[in-house]
Amino acid sequence: MHMSVSSPVPAPVSAPTQAELLDFVRRAVADTELISSLPLDPEGRTWVRLEGPGGSEAWLIGWPPATGTGWHDHADSVGAFMTASGELKENSLAARLPTDGWKTLELTDGVDRERRLGAGQGRAFGRHHVHEVLNESADRHAVSVHAYYPPLPRIRRYSRSGRVLRLEQVERPEDWQ
Repeated sequence: MHMSVSSPVPAPVSAPTQAELLDFVRRAVADTELISSLPLDPEGRTWVRLEGPGGSEAWLIGWPPATGTGWHDHADSVGAFMTASGELKENSLAARLPTDGWKTLELTDGVDRERRLGAGQGRAFGRHHVHEVLNESADRHAVSVHAYYPPLPRIRRYSRSGRVLRLEQVERPEDWQ
């Protein structure tokens, strides 16, 4: 009788889904000790890196009044974010943009979306999601938790004038250190 012996093969680690990332940010937002530990700066955004699920990249971010990200996307990463305190506004595009090979794009009517996300409200998003996130309050900080998978390989930054979206810059992780 012939017997073969196979060595156990480790199960592949599955990438976290958008729903799992949203669940992670929801749990993090509910951790009042974590949220209150973030140092807030009156002038600029502050952030602390968190351990996200399944090798994801996660951040706790403080937003002073009247600050925002500008238009950007997270390239090939999916993500989720949720407001822990204050209110954030997300402006996004409900359109799939070409991923590469363009500098200027004219947007069609009806692609703009706006969401207001108060404490405990958030959303997940897919790859190449173009948006900007803002704290429009004149006097109150907002705090949020964000998670991305795969960890951000790059962020593309855009400027917008009316219906014209222009690619301005591509940032890589080494630019954020």
